[in-house]
Amino acid sequence: MSLLVDRHLPSSEAAALIDLTREIAREELAPRAAAAEEAGRFPQDQIDLLARSGLLGLPYPQEFGGGGQPYEVYLQVLEELASAWATVALTVSVHGLSCYPVAAYGTAQQRHQWLPPMLAGATLGAYCLSEPHAGSDAAALTTRAVPTPDGYRLSGTKAWITHGGVADVYVVMARTADSGARGISCFLVPADSPGVSAGTPERKMGFTASPTAQVFLDDVAVPEHARVGREGAGFGIAMSGLDSGRLGIAAVAVGLAQAALDQAVTYARQRHAFGRPVIDFQGLQFQLADMAAGVAAARALYLEAARRRDRGEDFSVAASIAKLVATDTAMAVTTDAVGVLGGYGYVRDYPVERYLREAKVLQIVEGTNQIQRMVIGRALRTAP
Repeated sequence: MSLLVDRHLPSSEAAALIDLTREIAREELAPRAAAAEEAGRFPQDQIDLLARSGLLGLPYPQEFGGGGQPYEVYLQVLEELASAWATVALTVSVHGLSCYPVAAYGTAQQRHQWLPPMLAGATLGAYCLSEPHAGSDAAALTTRAVPTPDGYRLSGTKAWITHGGVADVYVVMARTADSGARGISCFLVPADSPGVSAGTPERKMGFTASPTAQVFLDDVAVPEHARVGREGAGFGIAMSGLDSGRLGIAAVAVGLAQAALDQAVTYARQRHAFGRPVIDFQGLQFQLADMAAGVAAARALYLEAARRRDRGEDFSVAASIAKLVATDTAMAVTTDAVGVLGGYGYVRDYPVERYLREAKVLQIVEGTNQIQRMVIGRALRTAP
């Protein structure tokens, strides 16, 4: 069980969800994580289990098969999953991000067609915004959607796509006009559409069980009703989705950092030097205390941003702050955990070296932390 985590949940149903998540994390995820990451094996069986348990669609409406839960509950579920196996939590977060455009901007027909299978886990989603030369500068994307009498034909290459090659549907941002950010539209593209293919998965430093690959669109025909929102609204849809997605990454980062802290404290209690447990030494106690304070502060930030979202308030800057602090904290805490374990922290017999490798990418995805600083800085510049 995680240390110093006292959750204040809004309902008994939310408490039951956390209890269920902890049981699944303890019994089904944690024992399998290391072997699956070593083999680079996507955790399909575990995702299917989460789907059967109703954990894939928690923040979405019940009428479409979702859980109807507030975002503060959903994010705490993600944190619990991440503390056992970060790849699984990342999968749930990215899939939830893929559901967002349909849920928030789709027509009634699109919601009824796409949301039930996605929220039930029968259809796994991927979010296709970045391109080989358009990452942080997403408005510079070049993937094209050319109008046809029946709809559109999409051509281009998407890069760094989580679930590339295993997703059932790609949410694709493509250019419909040469007018910068205002010329981008959003499309739902089934993975089995003729002309859709995925490249060889990237050989990553961490999250090796989560496939990341380029996705190629070679003159892919989609009907007009595959477009989500009006033509030209895609960039706004993408940025709105990323506000929520950044909170998902923040929660994953906190779960990862908590797992590293737990490992460090457990080791420090058991390891003896000079006749006593090393946790008795004040220098190490102070280091662990700083780690614990960082994790608690990051948790408080993502929860406050989530509560702003749940109240219908603007939470964009709060999401950037939470993502920035949580992922930087995860990097610092996992690094310190390796140091606490010493030589043992550097070998794969203990999971903290994997936590360190996984923490790094969380500072990059869903908008790099440099982008988060830009968002926060711009808000400070224009604040009344």
